[in-house]
Amino acid sequence: MLARLLSMTLEGIEAREVAVEVDIAMGAPALRITGMVERAGKECLVRVVSALRRCGFELPGKKITIGVSPAEPPKRAASLDLAVALGLLVAEHHVPPERVEGLLLAGELTLAGTLLPVRGALPMALAARRAGVRALVLPERNAAEVAGWVDLPVLGPRTIGDLVLHLLGQQPLEPMASPLPEAVPPARGDLADVIGQPVARRALEIAAAGGHNLLLVGPPGSGKTLLAERMPGILPPLSPEEARETAVVYSAVGLLDPRRGRMFARPFRAPHHTVSYAGLVGGGSPPRPGEASLAHNGVLFLDELPEFNRSALEALRQPLESGLLAVARIHGSAVFPARFSLVAAANPCPCGHLGDPRRPCRCSEAAIERYRARLSGPLLDRIDLQVHVGPVRPEALAAGRTRDAETSAVVRERVLAARDRQFFRAEQRGIAARINARLAGDELSAAAPLDRQARLFLTRAADRLALTARGWHRVIRVARTVADLDGAAELDVRHLAEALGYRLGEGIGERSSETESGFGRPAVAESRS
Repeated sequence: MLARLLSMTLEGIEAREVAVEVDIAMGAPALRITGMVERAGKECLVRVVSALRRCGFELPGKKITIGVSPAEPPKRAASLDLAVALGLLVAEHHVPPERVEGLLLAGELTLAGTLLPVRGALPMALAARRAGVRALVLPERNAAEVAGWVDLPVLGPRTIGDLVLHLLGQQPLEPMASPLPEAVPPARGDLADVIGQPVARRALEIAAAGGHNLLLVGPPGSGKTLLAERMPGILPPLSPEEARETAVVYSAVGLLDPRRGRMFARPFRAPHHTVSYAGLVGGGSPPRPGEASLAHNGVLFLDELPEFNRSALEALRQPLESGLLAVARIHGSAVFPARFSLVAAANPCPCGHLGDPRRPCRCSEAAIERYRARLSGPLLDRIDLQVHVGPVRPEALAAGRTRDAETSAVVRERVLAARDRQFFRAEQRGIAARINARLAGDELSAAAPLDRQARLFLTRAADRLALTARGWHRVIRVARTVADLDGAAELDVRHLAEALGYRLGEGIGERSSETESGFGRPAVAESRS
């Protein structure tokens, strides 16, 4: 008898349909599998045979052929174990074939027949819904992971024996109940805990309101990490669509926790600077998402930015522009979503004390130039906001947190109001990009038109600061966000002037946030001569 069942494998973060066919015929006893990587196929058969034997099923002494199609590329996923095992039972008449029609089966088997969770259960479930599957059969943990994301019955047997009893109608399994939506957890700390740094706080607010990238430059202990960790607390929660996109990435790497329910808090990823290239941008065999994709729709915080792998940082230039990461390897290629807000921190020099009035810098000019050269111009050009975070004065530390310090909740209200203005403008003017950082081409012109005075001002500033074409457009995007925070319908010179103030120019340690002028713009400070 020929049995045919539906399963799925994961390629990157995409689920691919796989048909598992089992044929048992008369002939010399043999067991072979096609369509899988040779080693993976042998391991699959070892697990399946042992699991069935432990559950009381012995394979017949016949010619057994198992086909996995499509054969290209060869499969290496353990998620096919369950479909292979059940296919053998159907072909040997232990389970009626009509009971498995319309089921998606995915799961790894232990030698004892227990089902182990697999990576990518959520993208598999979403793909199954599009394929017209009537029910999903997944390991217990995976069933809890996907329940609530798809409007299909999800069964979560603990062992293959439990599944067989269910299919025979002897011990029916109840579909997994949908978990309750997750309430957005409190952020780590409050913005009111940050002492001083008015310009850096303002830049953080602008970055959150418009989805812009931010670079904080300052000596150790000035509060760069403290500021970055407050970013999630002033961001809006994920929309249902964003939550699903983010959950798919986390499911693909096995990090989607079913106990937390649905994801609505924006991810905050802070990899150490020793992270590998593959760990940051994705890779491996087969390719898997890295930290940049795990930060999708959230924040990627890179502390000690110049210390990161140079090639990995340069690879981030692609997602900073397009929100996508293309990873090509010998054993496969994949495209991962990676639309995040980059918050980076760096010291102004190797010792970290360049520009500190109390602690002199001991670095040579050559050492400072080598340190700054670790960050390429094209990468810095993609960071919209670049501010210096100066050391906090002792008297400010002694005073501590003041009663009138703005909390994250207050700032978040302004951020939400600014984003509402962006969404409304996008709908009114037919703009696809819903936040300012993603505006490009005609959309930018429609969202942020410049009058004659503003255009003349920006032209002169661009000439003086040697702005690139990319820098020109990024200044306009930031100015549009500044105007949205101010509640202004149109841009004017004030907004452009503030946006221009958040650019460090050629260096990474030449402005100070301890001095202010006008609307909290950073003023040029004396640099090291």
